[in-house]
Amino acid sequence: MRNASSIVFSGIAPHPPIMVPEVGQESIGHVRSSIDAMEEFSRRLIASGAETVVLISPHAPLDAYAFVAYVSSPLYGDFSQFRAPGTQIEARTDKELLEKIGEIAAENGLEVLGIQKRELDHGTAVPLYFLQRNGWQGRIVALGYSFLTNAAHVLFGECIRKAADALDRPIAFLASGDLSHRLKPEAPAGYNPSAHIFDEQIIDALRCNTPERIANLDPDLRKIAGECGYRSMLVAIGLAQELPSACEVLSYEAPFGVGYLVAQLTRRRTAAATDCEAATVIPALARQAVERFILAGELPEPRNEEASLTTARAGCFVSIKTRSGDLRGCIGTIQPVKDNLFEELVSNAINAATRDPRFKPIEASELEDLRYSVDILSDPEPAAFEDLDPATYGVVVEDEAGSHRGLLLPDIEGVNSAAQQVEIAARKAGLSANSPLKLFRFRVKRFREEKPGRHHAKGVRGGA
Repeated sequence: MRNASSIVFSGIAPHPPIMVPEVGQESIGHVRSSIDAMEEFSRRLIASGAETVVLISPHAPLDAYAFVAYVSSPLYGDFSQFRAPGTQIEARTDKELLEKIGEIAAENGLEVLGIQKRELDHGTAVPLYFLQRNGWQGRIVALGYSFLTNAAHVLFGECIRKAADALDRPIAFLASGDLSHRLKPEAPAGYNPSAHIFDEQIIDALRCNTPERIANLDPDLRKIAGECGYRSMLVAIGLAQELPSACEVLSYEAPFGVGYLVAQLTRRRTAAATDCEAATVIPALARQAVERFILAGELPEPRNEEASLTTARAGCFVSIKTRSGDLRGCIGTIQPVKDNLFEELVSNAINAATRDPRFKPIEASELEDLRYSVDILSDPEPAAFEDLDPATYGVVVEDEAGSHRGLLLPDIEGVNSAAQQVEIAARKAGLSANSPLKLFRFRVKRFREEKPGRHHAKGVRGGA
């Protein structure tokens, strides 16, 4: 496996024009998670040092037997067909890279067909809008896929990577595409009750850091979904298959019955542990801490797979539920109070099991019936009420003196509005939601134990 490549970042981005604030206007609240994720996506791409971004779109002019490329420079895009003609983008074409892609593709039996059209399709324009809006400046190569085989699209991705490596300068790749178009009865392509499986399989492959699984999805499932991003993703998989994977789902939502995914596939600077490893290690540590403490009065020591937790600091919450889903304890810390995340998690897990004042301490006879989840918190940031979104952000409320503080985690069943979220958090702090409050918001990375094993071997009261 290669450890160095000129491909410094790659990912997947959606392209609904409603995400563009000048287009969506008051409706952008429905896609706020995607907008925020594109800001983070852009930040990471910029931090990678990419000088050129290669984009491939399902809405570029397509050819059955060839990949297409916009060859004009500069290229323009606007949103006049979406009632926002004054919102425009412009970028220069990286002709050297484009020529090298065409050359290597030809060596591999693939054709890149140049088109003179200067106006970019919305599948290219929407992601590019967010890159430029968030500060990226550089050249682009704008492509469209073909109706050739899946294997041909994977091979084309390899050709793009080889072209980038031949030029030996930092290049990023963006696969534009939306997932299933049939997730709700009101969806524009109609409704299919099985369409959600397509999106779930893609997201699971990414969260387990195994993007190659996407290339083997059932073609009948793709037809059911009515997607428009699969071939873009195949090209991305081909590009990334010899690079260290660093998959991360930054956002997924489907407010209008169409799946919008923002995800990272590769990044030159990657974390030591993959998301899939963390999804197993982190809740397993919570379980180990509780069981060792209750059964033996001992604390766990870090193992090799937990080493990365000893070099990070963050607040976290540990939630413990029964197999039937009843809460059994939840305690955490808004900001770190221990020397590292390993100690933070162990302490909060034990406190959730033994010191949540809402419940009696967990007994040994209950251990086999429990499930664990861990939320790792970003640093809270000051927020106005209109900045809140209970599906995406947790909230912290304080009185003006800062002497009373309450917290509610994000994405809690039954909490559907910012007003409801603030009211519950205020009540936890013994405050009235109508009194003057300071608001803070935060994101979480949630790690949930899906199938608990049957084995034995001072925080803020939580958000559940």
